[in-house]
Amino acid sequence: MQYHNNEEDSDPMPKLIRITTAPLSLKYLLSNQMRYMHENGFDVLMVSSDGKEWPDLLANEKCPNRIVPMTRQITPFKDLGSLWRLYRLFRKEKPDIVHSHTPKAGLLAMLAAKLAGVKIRIHTIAGLRFMTATGFKKRILVFMEKLTAKAAHHVWPNSFSLLEYIRINKLVKPSKLQVMGQGSSNGVDLSRYSPEVLKPEILDEIKKMVGYDPQYRYILNMGRIVKDKGVEEVLQVFDQLSKENPQLRLIVLGAFEDDLDPISTAAKNILETNPAIIHIDWSDQVEYFMHIAELLLHASYREGFPNTLLQSGAMGCPIVCTNIEGSVDIVTHGETGLIFQPGQAVDLDQKLRYALQHPDEMKQYSRNLRKKVEDNFSQQYLHECIRQQYLLLLKKKQGMK
Repeated sequence: MQYHNNEEDSDPMPKLIRITTAPLSLKYLLSNQMRYMHENGFDVLMVSSDGKEWPDLLANEKCPNRIVPMTRQITPFKDLGSLWRLYRLFRKEKPDIVHSHTPKAGLLAMLAAKLAGVKIRIHTIAGLRFMTATGFKKRILVFMEKLTAKAAHHVWPNSFSLLEYIRINKLVKPSKLQVMGQGSSNGVDLSRYSPEVLKPEILDEIKKMVGYDPQYRYILNMGRIVKDKGVEEVLQVFDQLSKENPQLRLIVLGAFEDDLDPISTAAKNILETNPAIIHIDWSDQVEYFMHIAELLLHASYREGFPNTLLQSGAMGCPIVCTNIEGSVDIVTHGETGLIFQPGQAVDLDQKLRYALQHPDEMKQYSRNLRKKVEDNFSQQYLHECIRQQYLLLLKKKQGMK
């Protein structure tokens, strides 16, 4: 199955292929980036597996696409089929640059692009899955990361703290490593993530969705409902706090992913039975939830450079997050938010209680973070940093001919 927009462009522009495992990543992690490159001198092709996000992607990015089936799990026989399809695609399209994002797409795309003779191969690392794995699975995931890096010419971690972790653990040849701009894979769209541009009618819809009542204090937790996102600690701590303070409400915005990293039965029971918890599978209008929330909790165990924190910072929503790579590039404890140790419910409980008891201090942190986001992480700034790097790499390749 394939989708195409109607736009035809015959200009002799360098061809760029952007590839992720699932279209969800293209839509949410790289929003507006493909369109920016297309509007600024590149012939862009989007590649991913099939999914419901494609129609919206094509409408927003205005670039053509190809469907290549890929799985997120370790599936050797299916992966070989995907590798072959990507190799044939690259041989046919003859791209100047293949730029991958997400672990499985990165492995398959870098190997296929190397086999196909693509001259510029770039992989972005936005988190390392093996950081929370153990045993044989961890060894496999480490091997996959190293193989991806070996096949790539350039590896771009999306934060300086992640680059340092990669360097210390010798996952990638140091000469291949580089961070774009000040970090992030996509920056934040300040024309969207600003309280001043919210539409009252949409805000009313979101308030109705959560049963908003100004007497309550709303806490927001966003992301996939899996162990790696620290959801269990969030639910455990909130369950106790809500018994002590009936004014508290927790909005859990995200869907279950029981096939990959399910939360415990006890945690799921809290989510489903605590009347102070509002669960919403997902919404594309996350900025409205950030606007009505007093705090954002981000309890993830691993990240590259979390868009959620950038967006929350842009929206002026105070943050309590984990002390992990990526997050610490955005949030500084006691300056732009509060930080607790991942997986530590006691530490989360202490920081959350402090935040609730000191709302004025938290709002000042949020103002500090908004300024930091404006100065360093706007989407247009990051997109242009990436585009300039593409041009530099193309120029170097042409000079080598």
